[in-house]
This record gives sequence, structure tokens and C-alpha cells, in this order.
Amino acid sequence: MRLSTRGRYGLKAMFQLALHYGEGPIPLNTIATAQELSENYLEQLVSTLRKAGLLNSVRGAQGGYMLAKSPKEITVGNILRVLEGDMAPADCVIDNANGCEKEENCVTKLVWMQMRDSINQVIDSISLQDMLDEQAEMVSNKTKA
Repeated sequence: MRLSTRGRYGLKAMFQLALHYGEGPIPLNTIATAQELSENYLEQLVSTLRKAGLLNSVRGAQGGYMLAKSPKEITVGNILRVLEGDMAPADCVIDNANGCEKEENCVTKLVWMQMRDSINQVIDSISLQDMLDEQAEMVSNKTKA
């Protein structure tokens, strides 16, 4: 399974906003520059994230975007599901999906269910705060070396 640029870039943007949590709105061009992302593409992503309640926006000269919740309250799973949809590796294991006609005798469905559950467990266990802590640890280790 491979994430699209929507999920990858959206997570980078949300991480950038987490770095500045509590500092007020951050302009989109600042986020784009810091993460080396297209500002136009990022605009589409933040609009989706805002509609999902993960971001707040402020208009005007001092405007920009900021997290709607603290970094510890937003998981990687929250972000990826908004931008990518369900993280299931096959349609037959998506909640509320129509079943397959061969479902009763399908031995691969168990594999897809285990993969889905494992992916969800991982992405739901990592918050933006965890990512911030990991980056701080990486920086700390570099300065010790």
C-alpha cells in the first residue's frame, strides 16, 4: 500500500503547524517553504483539513492556519483518513462496503483484515506530539554527537 502525495504532504503540513502550535496563525507560504511543498497544492489540502475540523483559518494580513486541537490530540490516522480515505488495503474490508460475492470462501480476506487493523493501530497510535518529540530527540542526538 502506498500513500498519495495528499497524505504525505498533508502530514508534513500538519507537522509544520504543530511545530508552531500556540503561536497563532501561520501563513500558507511559510508552511510551503519550510516543507518544500507547492503552495497551490497545499491550499487544496488545508481546505480539506479545515473542513474536517483539524485546522482553523484566519483571514487577513496576519492570517494563516493553525491546528484546531493540540498536537497530542491529532493522530496521523486522523490526518491520513481525511486526505486519503479509509486505509484498508482492499475494498472488501472497508467498513460499510458492499461484500464480495466470494466472501464466504475467501481466504485472502483475513490477510486484508489483519493488514487494515495493523495499519490503523499504527497510525492511530502516533500523534503530532509524538512526531514533535521524535524530532526533538533527533536534534538532541545530533548535538551530542
